[in-house]
Amino acid sequence: MKFNIIKRISLAVFLLATVCTCERDDICPEDVPTTPRLILEFFDVSNQENNKNVPNLRIQGVGNDEALSDYTGSSTVSEVELPLKTDESSTSFSFRRDYAIDDNGTPGDTSDDFVTGNEDIITINYITENVYVSRACGYKTIYKTVNIQFDLDDMDRWIVLAQPLNDNQSIEDETTTHFNFFH
Repeated sequence: MKFNIIKRISLAVFLLATVCTCERDDICPEDVPTTPRLILEFFDVSNQENNKNVPNLRIQGVGNDEALSDYTGSSTVSEVELPLKTDESSTSFSFRRDYAIDDNGTPGDTSDDFVTGNEDIITINYITENVYVSRACGYKTIYKTVNIQFDLDDMDRWIVLAQPLNDNQSIEDETTTHFNFFH
């Protein structure tokens, strides 16, 4: 009989300890910051204080078949948010200004269609660092020593300058702009 009481007390202590060590919820809340995107803002190169919209901007990852969903060439924007690769040290994008499809005068035949607009290729280089958020959220990646390079062989670049907002630019959140692009 004493053995049964000891067994029950031990079970109760074990259950109480288990319940007390669990987190309230194993779902990561939406308001917890996760891996941030790179935020770029566009400005007028001749009057660098003024924002300047980019008409019909299409952004596509180099090597991808589809454009980023928010930048398909159907709208004019003054700011973009770009996802960066977490398993590599660089990400390249095609930025095409004034994007359009020319049907070559044959709207029923898509085989002779071609893309118009001015394309600039940019490469974003960085060092990744994984930061623990919580048991429910896991890790997020932050980006250190971020810099942007242009295709130097492009003689018709519309993006004239990429300027980081901080020396030794890092991307740790999505609350501020990280780079200004002048065009």
